[in-house]
Amino acid sequence: MSSIRFLSFAPPATLLVVAVATSAGATGCATREVVRGSDDPSINAPAMSTSLDREDIQRTLSRLLNQMRDAPIMGEWRARAGAGQSTTVAIAPFMNETTEHIDPQLDSMLSETETWLVNSGVARVISHERQLDMIREVEGAQHPIFDPRHIPQYGKQLGVKYFITGKVGASDERTMDARRVQYFIYMQVIDTETSEIRWQQKAYVTKAII
Repeated sequence: MSSIRFLSFAPPATLLVVAVATSAGATGCATREVVRGSDDPSINAPAMSTSLDREDIQRTLSRLLNQMRDAPIMGEWRARAGAGQSTTVAIAPFMNETTEHIDPQLDSMLSETETWLVNSGVARVISHERQLDMIREVEGAQHPIFDPRHIPQYGKQLGVKYFITGKVGASDERTMDARRVQYFIYMQVIDTETSEIRWQQKAYVTKAII
């Protein structure tokens, strides 16, 4: 005869304990609150990691762009704009020379800089999307990465006189129970015809886990 196997089920009391535990867990998760920054601005203040955050980006750009506003190169652009001969400028990618995954933050810095320059009215700004096509034409579709050594070629492709670009380096130090990352952020204006650096300034950002 074929044997019949019976499956054992947990008694009702056991099921009740499991149900209560599950309910308690769900209730515990429900106690966490989602808060808007507009309702509680203080949530933007604390540093959450050693990466760059909005506060770091705003402080850095405030320093760099304010210094650029007073630079002689901006005076030249204003004069040309006043004469009806606006200079054509493009924003080029920042080079990330760190081991930190900060490329999205650097892209945000570029977008902020592009917006600032457009609103300044002192130059004609080439869109970032067009630059990506230009990079593919110069570097090839397989490696469409901005290379500062090819700035003259980029300038010819876009008809651009100047690039605003930069780079970010970092010093990463650790102890048994702490870590500190010191960022060195450079912004520069490069003449596409001569590759001459017409303006450059730096800013520092330090983040730490202690």
